[in-house]
Amino acid sequence: MPLHPARALLQLLAPYRSRVFIAAIALVVAAGAMLAVGQGLRAVIDKGFSAGDPAWLDRTLAAMFGVIALLAAATYLRFYNVSWLGERVTADLRRRVFDHLLSLPPSWFEAGRTGEVISRLTSDTTQIENVVGSSLSIALRNALLLIGGLAMLFTTSLKLTLLTLAGVPLVVTPIILFGRRVRRLARESQDRVAELGNRIDETIHEIRIVQAYSHEDADRGDFGRLVEASFGTARQRIANRARLVAAVLVLVFGAIAFILWIGGHDVLAGRLSAGELSAFVFYAAIVAGSVGALSEVWGDLQRAAGATERLMEILSSTPAIQAPKAPLALPSPAEGRIALDDVRFHYPTRPDAPALDDFNLQVQPGETVALVGPSGSGKSTVFQLLLRFYDPERGHVSIDGVDLTAADPLALRQRIALVSQEAVIFAASVADNVRYARPDASLDDVKAACVAAFAHDFIAELPEGYDTDLGERGVRLSGGQRQRIAIARAILADRPILLLDEATSALDAESERMVQSALDGLMRQRTTIVIAHRLATVQKADRIVVMDNGRIVQQGNHTELIALDGLYAHLARLQFVA
Repeated sequence: MPLHPARALLQLLAPYRSRVFIAAIALVVAAGAMLAVGQGLRAVIDKGFSAGDPAWLDRTLAAMFGVIALLAAATYLRFYNVSWLGERVTADLRRRVFDHLLSLPPSWFEAGRTGEVISRLTSDTTQIENVVGSSLSIALRNALLLIGGLAMLFTTSLKLTLLTLAGVPLVVTPIILFGRRVRRLARESQDRVAELGNRIDETIHEIRIVQAYSHEDADRGDFGRLVEASFGTARQRIANRARLVAAVLVLVFGAIAFILWIGGHDVLAGRLSAGELSAFVFYAAIVAGSVGALSEVWGDLQRAAGATERLMEILSSTPAIQAPKAPLALPSPAEGRIALDDVRFHYPTRPDAPALDDFNLQVQPGETVALVGPSGSGKSTVFQLLLRFYDPERGHVSIDGVDLTAADPLALRQRIALVSQEAVIFAASVADNVRYARPDASLDDVKAACVAAFAHDFIAELPEGYDTDLGERGVRLSGGQRQRIAIARAILADRPILLLDEATSALDAESERMVQSALDGLMRQRTTIVIAHRLATVQKADRIVVMDNGRIVQQGNHTELIALDGLYAHLARLQFVA
């Protein structure tokens, strides 16, 4: 259950109590100084001007200057500390959300959209920064001025104050009514922005397909409709907020004009001094300004509440895969023995069809096992379970005799190196991409891994060698070069278990030969499981496991399986004849 926005904000501010305390004291002092100016104004008029006492006028004005200087100093302290808190809390919140995102399994991201997550991590945290660093301080300051101003109004003229308070319901009612609507529309507006982020992320990342199919005009139209929908929601929010502020200003300052009319007649009748009326008007203006400021800030607070709710939804998401309270240690040194016993598993998004059913597979240390079969047969699911991105519904998955549910997922994944079909390259240097597997590795270690992956020669020809930035998703490299960088990363990781997922399927013949040579070196003395549709790449495997509909239907080497004339032979005929 997500925390209430107010409680969540208090938790974020808790580590910085001293800053909050300094800001609060400065806030109170500034509000008190502002209220003291009204008493100075009263004294100047009644005892300076009306009494004709120049000395009293000089002393009073000097005292007022001192109060104003105190007001300025307190305002500086409040502004600096509150702004510091806004920036600090935002930074902490972004780190906290990002850290939590990294703990969530891939299944959580499959159910959501990347653009929406990015929107929550950027624009929503900015909303909170605005509130903590500005709007909340303004709201508290004006709340203090409102309370203090009302107190001073009572001491100045009870009659005029009661008349003023009679109009309060007229001011409070639109704040409540419009405020609820503004909060709802603020949440909708943030959701619309997230939709825009989703669409931008998806289109930019797939720009080659967009342009290859001449889909630009259709995408422009779709994006334009999303932009207009976002603008429409924002326009409604702004209109309601503007109505709120306008209504409050009209009502408040209309009430002041009425009170000034009543008070003016009291001064003329001698029931009230000119200084008291001036002070009353001053405090009434403070109260009116405070109410107007609160009504304006209320929209910001509502937007921040909506943003906080969205972020708390992420932080309240509990990872389905967690380390047990007392995890079992994996044996050391590692052997690389793998076992899947009587495993049954459904993907959460596909509950009707089992991805694996009655699945049994044992892989001995140092053995190379190839998984083949038609698409959807469950090959990739084996990898998902070994990496413990999911847990089986029935049966056990173990490494070196330890059930994965009893081990720490982090310790488990530190024993596995993965080379995927689409090589993942980050927008960083060559060295940093290879070092991703072992951040503390030296440049010599990186170069040795690249030599073993047959990548050193083309890296040396890059403009800055190992310091060359590869761009987003490695756009400056060919497919075969990207794959060899990924293999160098796995070599540098030096882990006992290797998972190869279609590592050569998207390459031309020359690139495939180079990558396969690098893989042969990587697979030595490691337990290796290979997924491949191209059967020519798995004929060297110690054992080929043929899968269909989540089950193992055949096992053996290439020659044995061809002789059995089953599914493997059928797949082989389709490929080799072609």
